[in-house]
Amino acid sequence: MSVTRRSVLSLLAAAPVLAACGVGGSSPAESGGRQVRIGYQNFADGTLLVKDQGVLEKALPDHRIAWTSFDSGASINTAFLGGAIDLAVIGSSPAAAGLCPPLNIPYQVVELLNVIGDSEALVVRKDSGVTDIKGLVGRKVAAPFSSTAHYSLLAAFQQAGVDPASVTLVDLEPQNIQAAWQRGDIDGAYVWTPVLSVLQQDGLTLTDSAKLAAAGKPTLTFTVARKEFVERNGDVLDRWLAATDDAIKKIKNEPRVVAEAVARQIGAGVDDALSQLKQNIYLDHAEQRGPEYFGTADAPGRLAEQLRAAAEFLHGQRKVDSVPDIAAFRAALRAPRG
Repeated sequence: MSVTRRSVLSLLAAAPVLAACGVGGSSPAESGGRQVRIGYQNFADGTLLVKDQGVLEKALPDHRIAWTSFDSGASINTAFLGGAIDLAVIGSSPAAAGLCPPLNIPYQVVELLNVIGDSEALVVRKDSGVTDIKGLVGRKVAAPFSSTAHYSLLAAFQQAGVDPASVTLVDLEPQNIQAAWQRGDIDGAYVWTPVLSVLQQDGLTLTDSAKLAAAGKPTLTFTVARKEFVERNGDVLDRWLAATDDAIKKIKNEPRVVAEAVARQIGAGVDDALSQLKQNIYLDHAEQRGPEYFGTADAPGRLAEQLRAAAEFLHGQRKVDSVPDIAAFRAALRAPRG
């Protein structure tokens, strides 16, 4: 049995438990179609402003909005497999994996929340003596598997000519990475803020996702939504997209307002939240319809090719079983309307 097949069996076994425990709330049928179940992650972005200010709750007073925090894209994919959430914030690497066998999750990419910059990075302990990526051979490095950080870590190894098999890779969620770092159990980690900021206090940054993007390995953050949900709840999705587009514009024009909301949500200082927001690139919905990303109906952009390239990389690393043709990735894209 392949690693990916063992992984998906574990996901499928866990998914009903998530649903039974109420992750994201009850099913649409049980709630009369009036519950919207959102999966989010506790890193600095515009969706935390939407959550903090109750924008959806005000715009959809006849709906129950259920927000559930997840530690990584892999756990979000598990929740989608169990039918426990309707839409979610997820990185491009787990999204690409979700669109490939064996997961084959029926969701659509409905917007680009950010292009990941130096908010994700590879850091080593200063006392480890490691000063470059080649120095990680024989060392123990952690990352949340199937995440954008994991993808970037493998890309960094490839760029440096390091065989991943020569490094002990440990699958840990961000908070567990922080604990393992503080205990001295790991030599390095590829992770995102706010945990990244903690590690950098006594660590050395070897590379980051902005540098890898410049070298042709970009990572992004999306909103994805169940295809069935999109088809049946277009009005809800429109409200979500209006709220997130406004939040993206506020990051550019009123960053401190967003930072104050992010700080409340993640328990950080406002200046720290502001610093984290500045680590990524934000494109409003009009900009997302440019040729580099969604494009238009008449002239599709390069986002499908970027997703497929990520999937091909994951396949090369034996993280997915196979890669669908480009038409499947194009079909999974639903550009935000403007």
